[in-house]
Amino acid sequence: MDDVFETTNGAVRGFRAAEDVVAALGIPYAAPPFGAARFRAPRPATPWRGVRDGTAFGPVAPQSAELPGAPSWRPGDEDVLTVNVWTPTPATDPLPVLVWIHGGAYTFGSSAQPDFDGTALARTGLVVVTLNYRLGFEGFGHVPAASRSGFGSGPDAPVSADSEADVDFEADVDFEADADAESDDTAPPDNRGLLDLIAALRWVRDDIGAFGGDPGNVTLAGQSSGATAVACLMVMEQARGLFRRAIAHSPVSPFHTREIAASTTREIAAAAGCEATPAGLASATPQALVAASDQVVDAYRHDPSSGSRHYDPSLFAPVLGGAALPVDPLTALAAGAARDVDLLLCHTTEEYWLLDAVGSCAKLTTHARIDRFAEDFGLAGDVVEGYRSARPGAPVRDVHLALFGDLLFGEFTHRLAEAHAAGGGRAHLSVFDRRRGGADRTPVRAWHCADIPFAFGNLDDDRLSFLIGGAPGPEDHELAHRMVRAWSGFAATGDPGWAPVAGTTTRTAHVWTTADQPAADRRPVPDRALWATTDFPVLRP
Repeated sequence: MDDVFETTNGAVRGFRAAEDVVAALGIPYAAPPFGAARFRAPRPATPWRGVRDGTAFGPVAPQSAELPGAPSWRPGDEDVLTVNVWTPTPATDPLPVLVWIHGGAYTFGSSAQPDFDGTALARTGLVVVTLNYRLGFEGFGHVPAASRSGFGSGPDAPVSADSEADVDFEADVDFEADADAESDDTAPPDNRGLLDLIAALRWVRDDIGAFGGDPGNVTLAGQSSGATAVACLMVMEQARGLFRRAIAHSPVSPFHTREIAASTTREIAAAAGCEATPAGLASATPQALVAASDQVVDAYRHDPSSGSRHYDPSLFAPVLGGAALPVDPLTALAAGAARDVDLLLCHTTEEYWLLDAVGSCAKLTTHARIDRFAEDFGLAGDVVEGYRSARPGAPVRDVHLALFGDLLFGEFTHRLAEAHAAGGGRAHLSVFDRRRGGADRTPVRAWHCADIPFAFGNLDDDRLSFLIGGAPGPEDHELAHRMVRAWSGFAATGDPGWAPVAGTTTRTAHVWTTADQPAADRRPVPDRALWATTDFPVLRP
């Protein structure tokens, strides 16, 4: 296979990521979302002449995070809507495609993180696509309507639908026609980051054939907020037909109502010194809104009386209520909105230990503070007591982290599987519980993000040693081999290697661990009975 690929917008030259894999990086799938395009639905990318260099990742979306092994955002970087492709060579028949959405609390992260290198997955016969999309306020901040401003409206907008409407999930919708009209009101669309993802999937539909991929056999995958984005796209009418299967690792449960999102906008605008209007927000640079968002987060972090956001401040989440995302995925999946999409789910058994280790979440050291935590999140008292009883003698910190991890990740993952099964879909569930690592098999945490280097087959990059607990041993490589094969098999055929959920998930989760870890040493999945009276998804600011 030649290393030059002809896409709709122009030719791009890739490079040999390995002897049998070619990669092409930083390919625009939409126009830079700044200037007149800021706060709008994504616009088509501008075609180019000649052969575009595809040997470097594109710029990351505006953010303040500096992640190991990944580029940082620099003010002035604008061409942030790009995809990267890894494809095996030589290839004959069209190959299954896996499209990856990174996580990062809808606020940080990029496709250039070393965990997400697609070489190992491509070697199993997949065409792997990763991408960048708008984050933070640019991608998920609510911009209110401004009467007669004309801001964010127009007949040429390709991917927006955010007016109030009831959605019939059985209706035969003309998605292309729907994609070519923005809302009748003047508000810029909510969930612009999700609209970017739809634009990227349309790029895959139109152009992945040039890389040897089959546009009719696409699996959409993501982790953390990226996994929740996958769940959202499963039930968004504009994304229907763009992918056949979905993988969601550690989906996070919070969603926002428009009222919560509007309140957050007012806080950020106040911190930025601008009005919470389309014109006022547009007058603040992306750098100013990133800094203002960080300032608001810091205020919550230092104020124990500030409610649920104090414990791990995250300002953004998918906004419910418009035609694009009228209801949360749990409700829509249970109604059969995506019964034709196979779903593979996973969560780790010690999710929140990572957030504790990096200083993201509040340190709770007394049981009184755990009781306040439960009150702030509206949890019944028996939930907390159940977690205490299941961990006799455990430090307060461990009780809190187990409770918080299951609230935001574990229980929500199980409910997504059950909702999809109830709606007529096929859902496979797994749990990552690898807690011995390295050549000496020392204890490690099965924490948030630890599963992803295994699923991508990227254990040997030193930049990932913190996530996986040090240098990997032979047992770790064997586990990675199994997880890579499960993803590849699911993307190709819909079968990861174990049975789908039938009714409750309590006894049907596949456990990912190393062969040398005794069954008696495995962590429990969430106590489902304790969560029976808790409403999901979490609708808290």
